[in-house]
Amino acid sequence: MSDNAGSKEFYMRRALELAKQGMGYTSPNPMVGCVIVKDGKIVAEGYHERCGEYHAERNALLRCKEDVTGAEAYVTLEPCCHYGKTPPCTEIIIERGIKKVYIGSMDSNPLVGGKGVKILQEAGIEVECGILKEECDKLNEVFFHYIEKKTPFVVMKYAMTLDGKIAAYTGDSKWVTGQAARNHVQMLRKKYSGILVGIGTVKEDNPMLNCRIEEGVNPTRIICDSHLAIADNIECNIVKTAKDIKTIVAYAQAEEEKKKVLEHAGIILVQAGNKEKIDLKLLLNKLGAMGIDSILVEGGGKIHGSFLEEDLVNKVYAYIAPKLVGGENAKTPVGGKGFEKMSDARMLKDIQVEQLGDDILVSGYL
Repeated sequence: MSDNAGSKEFYMRRALELAKQGMGYTSPNPMVGCVIVKDGKIVAEGYHERCGEYHAERNALLRCKEDVTGAEAYVTLEPCCHYGKTPPCTEIIIERGIKKVYIGSMDSNPLVGGKGVKILQEAGIEVECGILKEECDKLNEVFFHYIEKKTPFVVMKYAMTLDGKIAAYTGDSKWVTGQAARNHVQMLRKKYSGILVGIGTVKEDNPMLNCRIEEGVNPTRIICDSHLAIADNIECNIVKTAKDIKTIVAYAQAEEEKKKVLEHAGIILVQAGNKEKIDLKLLLNKLGAMGIDSILVEGGGKIHGSFLEEDLVNKVYAYIAPKLVGGENAKTPVGGKGFEKMSDARMLKDIQVEQLGDDILVSGYL
């Protein structure tokens, strides 16, 4: 497939680059980029910048000072055709006299789902679909999952030594990986709308769970805490900053006094489970209903084990450091009971391997 300057793939790849600039800001909407081309020259560009604001096509066309009659539009996702928080993009494409639209992904949202293409064609606009479809689909894998399942796309992330430890036997874990890998994790915290850990991680590490990069976006922090033990430690970073960073604590059963303490601190409480244990499937349903389209699960091992055993993980990022720390009691990234046989092990597919400094990142889908 040709990707030379001036080809369909060239312009769509530029639209993909633009779309990625919306990462972290569009949730639960998709990331979308648009390029307008006339007489072989790019005359306008735009992308969906924030949820609730204009979409890529409208941004590109409203900012264009030239007459775009007879121009071509390259859009990573099928243009919307319904009134929501903003007017439909099909409307402005027709109004501005675009003659042909190239589309990467089709929109699985029932409000669109092929209707955008049909409206354009009925207006006499030529439409060609499937340009760099694989790349465009992957860009919005979270959006497509959320539209179909109504639950968050779940990503499990951990860093471990070459001998499979996430900490020394003393509990010390700073740092397993180097700076390049840790920077990559911060990009994931920007990309996914929620970050989830268990109460054990809060007690042991006192984390902030924020995004620490320039132009970063803090994910919604989600703590699994069956009986609201976090109320006994209101000086921890999570509680102290709950009024500044959206924080949810999921529980099974808890005392009313603890609920009051945490709600006063600005924490959103979500009951999901029976008397003793949080029901993760129920929790995901409730988080999805709250508009959280994706969750980065950062442990510890007990939480990871539970998500895996219940087949709730969609994607894994495993950072592997070339270190050997040893210790038969040192913690591993996945705890729980485990699977009885090797043949029962969860397998990854579409695996990618990347070097980050001295560390290796292995990622894939379950």
